Amino acid sequence: MSLREVTERWEQDNLSPYAALSARSKGRQRPMEPCQIRTCYQRDIDRIVHTKAFRRLMHKTQVFLQPEGDHYRTRMTHTLEVARIARTIARGLRLNEDLTEAIALGHDLGHTPFGHAGERVLNQILPGGFRHNEQSLRVVDRLEKGGEGLNLCYEVRRGILCHTGHDRAETLEGQIVRLADKIAYINHDIDDAMRGGIIYPMDIPLDVSQVLGFDHGDRINTLTGDVIQASQGKGEICQSPACGQAMTKLRNFMFEAVYRNPVAKGEESKAQDMIARLFEYYQSNPDKLPPDYQDIRVREGIDRAVCDYIAGMTDHYAVAKYSEAYIPLAWSVK
Repeated sequence: MSLREVTERWEQDNLSPYAALSARSKGRQRPMEPCQIRTCYQRDIDRIVHTKAFRRLMHKTQVFLQPEGDHYRTRMTHTLEVARIARTIARGLRLNEDLTEAIALGHDLGHTPFGHAGERVLNQILPGGFRHNEQSLRVVDRLEKGGEGLNLCYEVRRGILCHTGHDRAETLEGQIVRLADKIAYINHDIDDAMRGGIIYPMDIPLDVSQVLGFDHGDRINTLTGDVIQASQGKGEICQSPACGQAMTKLRNFMFEAVYRNPVAKGEESKAQDMIARLFEYYQSNPDKLPPDYQDIRVREGIDRAVCDYIAGMTDHYAVAKYSEAYIPLAWSVK
């Protein structure tokens, strides 16, 4: 019996009846010989972590554009925090931790440079709109591995697609990531906003703190533990009414105090203008697209190719390509 089969047997014997078992995955889009060491979900974790898109997350904005300081979150650190919270919840409910982690690590691969500011402008430009969850699925299905995609399991792909938006993942592991994403970003954005002097501890609504706790660690522990307790023995992932209401109120507070704060978001209009002008530039100069995107241009059209290229850029790379396209180079006469 291979190590993979031993793990699959352990899952069958020890996980909850609600868990998505590796051995019962709906499979991949293309047949692949099973690994003798890893389950299909463990294999998907490795396939995601070794992508270029995953590495680029370390240079993509979470909330604050190009903050000065080493301790602000990036899209990479956000992803890792989501993965840890999600895996803790999965463990507490005896669900499949590997599937949960794979979804969490892949959920934001399609996020644009400059955070949601970049997403909003691409949504306005691209015919049919742009949503980062759909782009994340496109990254793993189409863009990685030179256009072959990663050929991930159905359950991982669905969890990535359904981490936001109207659709809901069939697996509880996918539902965990959807909620863990909110728990992570609300709380680490509070931490970053306090570090940046945008808000202060006493600004947090008192009734929220009385339910969730008065500091970062307490809020994470309370919300994580509450999901585990509220979801025990159920076929869905949920929160208690008290914690759910408190988290909603905290999220609303963050939109008012941080996400729409002109001090914190003052540079977003510049970033959006930059992306819009980059889109125009590559539409007018399609031969400037890298070779990997020329096939997309031929098969799916110039708009799709330009969108894929820009959505994959890091913040710094977008600035560099904008400068290359629109800012004259210095020259001298010798």
